[in-house]
Amino acid sequence: MPKPAIISFSANAGMEQWPDFPESEIASGSRAQRGHTWFEDKALGLSAGIWEAQANVSHWMDYPVTEFMLVLEGEVVIVEETGETRIGSGESFIIPKGLRCRWTQPGRVKKFFVILEDSSGPLKLIKLNPKVKLQPSTPPSQDILHSPVPKQHAHEYFEDATGQFSVGIWDTTGYHRKLLDFTRHELMHLLEGSVTFADGKGGSQTFNAGDTFFVPLGTPNSWKSEGYLRKIYCIFQPN
Repeated sequence: MPKPAIISFSANAGMEQWPDFPESEIASGSRAQRGHTWFEDKALGLSAGIWEAQANVSHWMDYPVTEFMLVLEGEVVIVEETGETRIGSGESFIIPKGLRCRWTQPGRVKKFFVILEDSSGPLKLIKLNPKVKLQPSTPPSQDILHSPVPKQHAHEYFEDATGQFSVGIWDTTGYHRKLLDFTRHELMHLLEGSVTFADGKGGSQTFNAGDTFFVPLGTPNSWKSEGYLRKIYCIFQPN
């Protein structure tokens, strides 16, 4: 069985018509939606892809999944009982399963998403600040590196109740990691810097600031970044 490979996300990807939202979920506006799923593991309830819909307002609901979203176009306003949060193009946020809220969008919205169906966390919407102050984090050990040990920092915005699903901001100085099979599922969105992944068979992929990609569990790759790199991460690491 072939091993998985890194999936590059494209904001211009073709999308399929998905089933309309039921009338019971939409208070006003369009019920139509389109999307494309690049990754899905039904056993884990984990999926990642792209989605779009026209203006609509939902009824009050308990959000049905835990979902990380990066808005590509448009604006979303999430209304909670204690207030509301606006998320615009280029911004990202996470809604935990069970959050009491209304989804409202005044126009067309396109987003990347990572969904976990069977989890929950702190019942509040969390909007990420890409410039948040980071704290020192544990770097990779020297035995898996071709380079000196880098300096790394992170700020974790969200962790689900199981400790498997987490979202945050991370940075590093340049380093070169040896080839290994990736130990988690991770969506990365690069805020600064660039990185090249090699697959050990002569193939490589380079990602730069503004790029979004997904590395499935078990993907063979090495990491090489020449200078400073900062990213948003969305990780699912099975217990």
